[in-house]
Amino acid sequence: MFRLQATDLSAGYTETPIINHLDLCIPDKKVTAIIGSNGCGKSTLLKTLTRILPHSDGSILLDGEHIAKKNTKALAKDMAILPQSPETTGGLTVGELVSYGRFPHQRGFGRLTAKDKMIIDRAMEQTGTLDFKYRPVDALSGGQRQRVWIAMALAQETDMIFLDEPTTYLDLAHQLEVLELLQHLNETEERTIVMVLHDLNHAARFADHIVAMKNGGIVKSGTPDDVIEHEVLKTVFQIDAVIARDPRTHKPMCMTYHLLKGEITNEENITHIRPVAGRA
Repeated sequence: MFRLQATDLSAGYTETPIINHLDLCIPDKKVTAIIGSNGCGKSTLLKTLTRILPHSDGSILLDGEHIAKKNTKALAKDMAILPQSPETTGGLTVGELVSYGRFPHQRGFGRLTAKDKMIIDRAMEQTGTLDFKYRPVDALSGGQRQRVWIAMALAQETDMIFLDEPTTYLDLAHQLEVLELLQHLNETEERTIVMVLHDLNHAARFADHIVAMKNGGIVKSGTPDDVIEHEVLKTVFQIDAVIARDPRTHKPMCMTYHLLKGEITNEENITHIRPVAGRA
């Protein structure tokens, strides 16, 4: 099932197109990872799907309605987005930051109701941040801060959460902590998770659906087995990868690779073939 679909989508900054006539379907209640080299349009796609960046052509439908026509608060009840390396105003406590997630649901003077406070505490409890409620966000470690931002998204009570490189600047343990939390939210609460990831093995391990991008288009989308394979990685990253099977998860994993210097890998075909929408 697809609640969110993009058709013939183009977007970019000023006069520079980044995404070119792209078709995409986001599987509902699944974890989707977007992968690709730097500058391929991953973050631009994420911002366009969540209306942070306007699209210049095509359409984005959420539950059959154009998101461009949706009220801002109404859209914020459907989707939350965490940008790459989000920053807070100095001096904010964890509880204060998480409370911002209730903004789309507030009326009048924006005072927190008893229900708001209950939802805020529950979001912090789910993310293991309740003990930090009165601590300044700036005093937390990178992994702790990222969990606080996810708590804010949970307090927003959306079915869909978009994250732009949520593991950036985190060590391996904290990367796994964040990704396992997102996987848990998907499995226990059926939240739709869409995230940009750089680590191919993380994408294969934690995602149900992967979208591989190059030059503003989609090279391949599908299951980890569909996307984490030799020819796709050769086209997307210009690498010669050895793909094996993870003995714990039975998902594909990139064992080793080397750069294919000076080799052309179907780059002309990417710009001329209309991408096929992903499947669940």
